[in-house]
Amino acid sequence: MAEWNAFYRNEDDEEEQEDGEQSGGEYKITGRDSLVFLVDASKEMFIKGEDGQPSNFDMTMQVVRSVYSSKIISSHRDLVALVFYGTEQSKNPRNSFKHVYVYHDLDEPGAKRVQEVDALWGQKGAQLAAETMGSGETSLGDALWCCANLYSDIKLRLSHKRLMIFTCRDEPHGGDSVKDRQARTKSGDLKETGVIIDLMHLMKPGGFDVASFFRDIISPPEDESELGLQLEACNKLEDLKKRVRAKEQKKRAMARLNLCLGEGINVAVGMYATAVSARKPPPVRLYRETNEPVRSKTRTFHTQTGSLLLPSEIKKSQVYGKKQIVMERDEVDTIKKFDDPGLFLIGFKPMEKIKRHHHIKPSVFLYPEEEEVKGSACLFSALLTKCVEKNVFALCRIISRRNFPPRFVALVPQNEEIDEGKVQITPPGFNAIYLPYADDIRALDVPQNPSASQIQVDKMKEIVSKLRFKYRSDAFENPVLQQHYRNLEALALDMSAPEDIEDLIMPKVEQIDQRLGPLVDDFKDLVYPANYNPENKPAAKRKTADPGGGAEKKPKVEIPEEELRAHVQNGTLAKLTVPVLKDACKQFGVRTTGTKKQELIDALIAQLGS
Repeated sequence: MAEWNAFYRNEDDEEEQEDGEQSGGEYKITGRDSLVFLVDASKEMFIKGEDGQPSNFDMTMQVVRSVYSSKIISSHRDLVALVFYGTEQSKNPRNSFKHVYVYHDLDEPGAKRVQEVDALWGQKGAQLAAETMGSGETSLGDALWCCANLYSDIKLRLSHKRLMIFTCRDEPHGGDSVKDRQARTKSGDLKETGVIIDLMHLMKPGGFDVASFFRDIISPPEDESELGLQLEACNKLEDLKKRVRAKEQKKRAMARLNLCLGEGINVAVGMYATAVSARKPPPVRLYRETNEPVRSKTRTFHTQTGSLLLPSEIKKSQVYGKKQIVMERDEVDTIKKFDDPGLFLIGFKPMEKIKRHHHIKPSVFLYPEEEEVKGSACLFSALLTKCVEKNVFALCRIISRRNFPPRFVALVPQNEEIDEGKVQITPPGFNAIYLPYADDIRALDVPQNPSASQIQVDKMKEIVSKLRFKYRSDAFENPVLQQHYRNLEALALDMSAPEDIEDLIMPKVEQIDQRLGPLVDDFKDLVYPANYNPENKPAAKRKTADPGGGAEKKPKVEIPEEELRAHVQNGTLAKLTVPVLKDACKQFGVRTTGTKKQELIDALIAQLGS
């Protein structure tokens, strides 16, 4: 049986794997997300707004297009559908429902679907949609029944099912009690199958009364942090995009753990990544003849006999004390296991005890999982409230996954924040900040550099104060990623040229120069010597000898004692050249053993500084 030398996967490799799984979470385990856009196609949706504002139908199509594009980039395996109700024409499976038009079945988003949505909005697209779809009778119950059939026809495993209704009519049936009752019945059936129904109501003359009909149609809030039904209607495209994005982006848990507060007291929590690095997707290898993805397969062979090795025939080893320690695979797994995954409460510490230099890796967010353990939300909320009142954080030991090494984390409480549009900005919960071990903190031998004078420090403070601005991470997009996806979009949608992007990380030179004014030149005069150009320092030129054969001698430069003492006091001796400093040392009887500039400056400061 062959023996193999193998390194154990160290902690850095495991952290890298954990970071790579943050964006996907439990995607393969839980299944795919699904989203159905149910859009009202009545004639009221095509009325233009004031001052040339786009119609409600145009805004809805732009939002659908935006979600399609984001799904292609972020989660292309999710399923999306587009259904119109109140249409003149009918198109649905088996044509069972009148005035319901299934424009897109539940399927993965693609370039063709984006092009088809683009054809529905704009001046020509909206007119074509109004002629072929609008002005029909409305039956929201039939539309919901059709959407239920779309879900039932899917054989894939779905983890999250959501349906969004876009309309500007608060009474879609005009007071028809039979149709209202039918719609309420079908919405109840959808909710029982796990479908979450949301209302994205749009502006209408006189206001939109959400309580008259749709109060019984939509789903209740998924948890206590959500506000459920929004009372204000959307009249701007950005507000509608923001509201849809907040609803359709279902957060995937990296892991679900038990937080042990004591013997027999467990709280189920989900661990979520608050920030994940955006990267270019890896290229896919394709077979040249058919363009099908190429699947790679790895086999292990014996180095001496060339025979194929099975996994049971491979051992692992590690050298310790010049001796090779051979282990079976199950022994390696046992050695790597410290304890079962979970969080264990150790105690509480004041918030002042946590420091900025304790940061070693990105933090994660903890939120209760009521479905796993009943009562988790109540106990979690009580713990959060008390930590906020007492201004403390909880110190815990965490093992996020099986065979992962234990770490210490600080559970920092975070309260809920809501913006003016009643949309949640930050959810309530704990930020788990990973803490370092004792050997993670190093004692650095910081090199001693010449310190700046007080005048130089004050001048730089003026420059810094002029260039201050409020930094927000969401205001800057990665230009490389943006350009990459613009190029892919242009190729996929057969555009003549990719859409131009604005590089937001480039400094605004003109605006900076206007703010600073002469401060930069003043700072250069204080720091750099005379005739010194920090951007482009020219090479020193050697002078040719005179005809007599002797080199040209520079005349001595005598500096008054008051001027030299002023240079020493202001810390600007570095502006003087080496020959001038040498002449000054000879002039004032300053002894120096070296010829370097810094040695001359130190000798003058020691002699004349007092």
